[in-house]
Amino acid sequence: MLAIKKTKQPKNSNQMEKVFKGVSNYHRIDILLFVGNQKGVTLDDICSQLNLNFKTASGHTHRLVQSGLIKKVHQGRFVIHTLSPYGENIVKYIKSF
Repeated sequence: MLAIKKTKQPKNSNQMEKVFKGVSNYHRIDILLFVGNQKGVTLDDICSQLNLNFKTASGHTHRLVQSGLIKKVHQGRFVIHTLSPYGENIVKYIKSF
């Protein structure tokens, strides 16, 4: 039996708009780069490392989650932030820019 290889569907223009809006702020770019350099970070880590208040960091990470660039995983009382596969691609692009 032949195995059918799934091909990844390209994002449509609405999906691409969400991604671009996700990185359209310097705080969100800083958060993406920070999360990309770590195995997983909490919101407190983001706040202390990037010198952001909790409300600001929370709003920006929420926007990054909505745009599909960051994933949140609940571990007990903590929420761990990691890059999604699309987030990894965007971070690679930003670093090459």
